[in-house]
Amino acid sequence: MKVFIHSNQKLIGTAMLVIRVALGAIMFAHGAQKVLGIFGGKGLDATVAGMGTALGIPAWLVYLSAFTEFLGGIAMILGLLTRFFGIAITINMAVAVIGVHLKNGMLGQGGYEYALSLGIMALAVTFAGPGLFSLDHVLFHRKAAKNS
Repeated sequence: MKVFIHSNQKLIGTAMLVIRVALGAIMFAHGAQKVLGIFGGKGLDATVAGMGTALGIPAWLVYLSAFTEFLGGIAMILGLLTRFFGIAITINMAVAVIGVHLKNGMLGQGGYEYALSLGIMALAVTFAGPGLFSLDHVLFHRKAAKNS
């Protein structure tokens, strides 16, 4: 019964692992579509040309967005530089909501609920941190503990 009432660091760490891996897998898949052309994607050249033409976005911003999703997804799964990539994914999804999906409404074809959900997940990870089960914790927490 205690587990339903009280929290502890291992449970919070496990929750952060679940959220990070889910967010990371989704972002990696979306980024891999754009960067590598897998999972039904068109690849980097077609993505840059398509988004640049359809949305009037400069090519460098399309590259930045695609690699934020791709590398940010990998980093989230590993829990590496989590807060940095959390902010980057949050900004990326905010741009997707405002610049692409907002005009379609919240729900339905092209709606913004999905991008908004991913952005909120990334923001939550940014605030909470990577948790115990992350490379950030292994690489940086132990060093900080030794120095204090």
